[in-house]
Amino acid sequence: MNGNIQSVEDGDPKSERVNWVAEIRGLGLMLLAVLAFHSFIAKPFYIPSQSMMPNLLVGDRLVVSKYPYGWSWVSASFHVLPRFKGRLFPATPEYGDIVIAVPPELDEDYIKRVVALPGDRIALVNGQIILNGKPVPQTIEAPIELPIDANAPCDPESYPGLRIRKPSGLDVCELPALRETLPNGATYVVIDHLHQRLDDMAEITVPAGHVFLMGDNRDHSADSRAETFERGLGGPVPLENIGGRAEFITFSLNGSETLNPLSWWDALRGGRAWRSLRPAIMPQGNADERQ
Repeated sequence: MNGNIQSVEDGDPKSERVNWVAEIRGLGLMLLAVLAFHSFIAKPFYIPSQSMMPNLLVGDRLVVSKYPYGWSWVSASFHVLPRFKGRLFPATPEYGDIVIAVPPELDEDYIKRVVALPGDRIALVNGQIILNGKPVPQTIEAPIELPIDANAPCDPESYPGLRIRKPSGLDVCELPALRETLPNGATYVVIDHLHQRLDDMAEITVPAGHVFLMGDNRDHSADSRAETFERGLGGPVPLENIGGRAEFITFSLNGSETLNPLSWWDALRGGRAWRSLRPAIMPQGNADERQ
């Protein structure tokens, strides 16, 4: 071998140089693939508010599928696209679906439940939904006892008189519960423990291409009942503002975790991982209205 030529094994400095252009290109392609997956297929979400208790708790992490209702400006992983009307491969949500919605004047993701569809007439009387002139059945359930933690403090201002101590010494938030059943048989539990302004609403008709959304924690939800200046949805939500459907919980943290991942294990809430967020379907005619 010519003594003036070094082999790769001899440590040619040129052979050890990092091709930064190729590395950056590879990272860019990987980032684009992740963004595309989050925009068109599914995306993880974090629950920051109590508006969907008891079915979603602060600290829940969940997966939202992005394709069930088609794609629009809101489908992008980040809200960077200009708002425009219309959707690609459109479909209408079903009663009881938990969906991600973006308010008309904010670039934030809200999570709420579909309670009325395009063309429905909806009103509220003393907290009960009146849908197309008929009360949506509600049955009284046993109170729900939620363990108190940093993400579910059961503060006395929001939940007066509902914090109790069990004989075991465990502090819980005892929440009065109602099972609500929509016309397609979708059934789920809601909390309604106060009489407040949003419990009553005059009848409106949901426009074509819109849905009416409400939180399951009825006294603590800024939803289609609330005006935009109250950080609500300001009425029925256009379908192009619906960004996906909640599918299942991956895991839930109680708020005691720190930046150290080792602390997350002790902060895990038991029994919430892989819980489906699709409503159960009850055979129609089996639910009695609240008396």
